[in-house]
Amino acid sequence: MGFDRIEIAVEDPVLIDIRAVKTELDNHGLRAVLCGAFGPTRDLTSDDAALRTTGMEYILRCLDMAAALEAGFFAGPMYSAVGKARMVPPQQRQLEWSRAVENLRTVCEQAAARDLRIALEPLNRFESDLINNVDDVLKLIAEIDHPAAGICLDMFHMNIEEPDPEQAIRKAGKQLVHMQVAENYRGTPGSGNASWDKYYQGLEAIGYSGTVSIESFTPENKELAAAVCIWRNLAESQDAFASEGHDFLRKWAIQKN
Repeated sequence: MGFDRIEIAVEDPVLIDIRAVKTELDNHGLRAVLCGAFGPTRDLTSDDAALRTTGMEYILRCLDMAAALEAGFFAGPMYSAVGKARMVPPQQRQLEWSRAVENLRTVCEQAAARDLRIALEPLNRFESDLINNVDDVLKLIAEIDHPAAGICLDMFHMNIEEPDPEQAIRKAGKQLVHMQVAENYRGTPGSGNASWDKYYQGLEAIGYSGTVSIESFTPENKELAAAVCIWRNLAESQDAFASEGHDFLRKWAIQKN
């Protein structure tokens, strides 16, 4: 299909044979990007210390996988559990924020020891009550205060939370490590009403040279589909999603250069 990289969503590390994946990537001249899946049992901000421990152990395993694949970074909303969206008192919010800062500083130290960065992804308000936009994630990174901390931006979430995606990308600036794209309804790039010109202009303005990755979901992957509320197929097939999305993105980039 012409892709340069494949993004691997790590739901269960046990299911992924990193050596086999590395062999196939090498055979096809591909590189990998790794992103995490953070369900309710992987929550660095939880009141339950066992869940914080489980979350940290999962992240460390993913960092090992990212290092083995020479991915350069590990991405995802690793500050909290996806779907944790509540109205809580300010004291509880501050406690959870402090846990995120402290635990992610440890994650950054572990990432740096593996020659990696982390890319923290803001989620829309229906999926997280902690980090929703670029301003939130920049504040979090400032308090983590570690050079390994960076940003992953996802068009789907930005289409909900950012009034001006170009300005949001400009704010992220050199902290932007990874860019995930999909249409406003999480469908094939080019098939919806996302402001593609704005995204391009923002990425061009900051001199972005990283990966632009299609984030695709299918109801066949039950765990991830439940987490992001994908109840129907968003394309006639996943191959069509990938090939048509790739064709659109190639034209999107080439036409603007």
